[in-house]
Amino acid sequence: MFDVVVRGGTVVTPQGAIVVDIGIRDGRIAEVGAELAGGAKEIIAAGFSVLPGLIDIHLHFNEPGRTEWEGAATGSRALAAGGGTLFFDMPLNSTPCTLNGHEFDRKAEALAASSLTDFGLWGGIVPGNRDSLGEMAERGAVGFKAFLCNSGLPEFPRADDLTLYEGMREAARLGLPVAVHAESEEITAALTERMIRAGRSDIDAFLESRPLIAEVEAISRAGVIAREAGCKLHIVHVSSGRGVVAALEARSLGTDISIETCPHYLLFTEDDLRRIGPLAKCAPPLRSIREQEALWSAVRNGDIDVIASDHSPCPPDMKQGDNFFSIWGGIPGVQWTLPALIQMLPVDRIAALTSGFGAGRFNISAKGSIAAGFDADLAIVDVTAIQQVTKEKLLHRHPISPYLAMEMRGVVITTIQRGEVIYNEGRVALRPTGRLVRPRLLARSEKGIDAASAAHTQQLSA
Repeated sequence: MFDVVVRGGTVVTPQGAIVVDIGIRDGRIAEVGAELAGGAKEIIAAGFSVLPGLIDIHLHFNEPGRTEWEGAATGSRALAAGGGTLFFDMPLNSTPCTLNGHEFDRKAEALAASSLTDFGLWGGIVPGNRDSLGEMAERGAVGFKAFLCNSGLPEFPRADDLTLYEGMREAARLGLPVAVHAESEEITAALTERMIRAGRSDIDAFLESRPLIAEVEAISRAGVIAREAGCKLHIVHVSSGRGVVAALEARSLGTDISIETCPHYLLFTEDDLRRIGPLAKCAPPLRSIREQEALWSAVRNGDIDVIASDHSPCPPDMKQGDNFFSIWGGIPGVQWTLPALIQMLPVDRIAALTSGFGAGRFNISAKGSIAAGFDADLAIVDVTAIQQVTKEKLLHRHPISPYLAMEMRGVVITTIQRGEVIYNEGRVALRPTGRLVRPRLLARSEKGIDAASAAHTQQLSA
């Protein structure tokens, strides 16, 4: 007997998209096959596509410390409404930031109490915290994040080259990747100061202060340092085709590098920033239509490895004002990743970009695929339905978004996490059921890290 059978959907499996049933037992996929018998409960997916639950490897739910900006209670429900079952929370903008074992514990406990979906945690690399990276690895960090430019938060200073190199060497020893926000501080800070001295604080001044070369140079530099350190490198939110080329050049020279972009870079351009205004401000900024087209080409030909939301919300008053430099730079979009891609890509490619690659790159066991033995994390999606984004549909904390009023193809019908329905046709579960997910790091078991992490995870679950 199965606990649940998902029947008749077009299921994205490792063998391709096929019409089969999914038998679920004890929260895991027990069997994938045609006309499975013995389901205690049935979920009819005929006419819909069934994808692995979306894994959003890059977002900011800001808990603890800035839950008035978002929080996992609201953010994870928005993720579930978008077909998501697992997220990796960045070490900022929670306060204090996740820079040591104590703050990792605080965040893990806060999210376990409030998150509907499963979660993993990034640690941070900042000047002076190299010796704390091992503490976070012991507790299950998926990797470490560093900013090569001003993060916008004084409590998370940028990593200079020596901090980055030494942090990457330690991350390599621990067997974990380092993610970088790749923009040159020297270029962006100097140009920003020049614009302000000239009395300019408009949208075009902001765009001119963060040119493509700032991204390209920082990606290339991070690639060199990671290669010398022997570290796995992950470039977050690449905004341009030229940025992808820089990352591919680093890979060709031997850097173990993965490349991420975000839906807003695929859907919006700098002309949209001028039209929409502050709601579309982000860093790196939106680029020209030419760079956007090159980015889409990179997605289609497989040069982009993963797509994540970089959901970075804030209260509405922080998205207002005449000085564009002082307005918060972040886009809340955790709910719209799948619709952003459905209108442009086949479902098997979407599954790889939003689930499969992330699980593999970050060594997350039993996630990211629809196959026997994996967690029953599923997104049932009507890929033909058209929807309009309205305030009433936004489930993150503050109903502001550049996606408002857009028509998008693709509607998530049901989201299933470990065999339980957490979202169905507009209704989202209320009881937090999320668990800390940690990477499988077999190579480090002799150092005792796996045993310590398992004990800590068991404590949180209890």
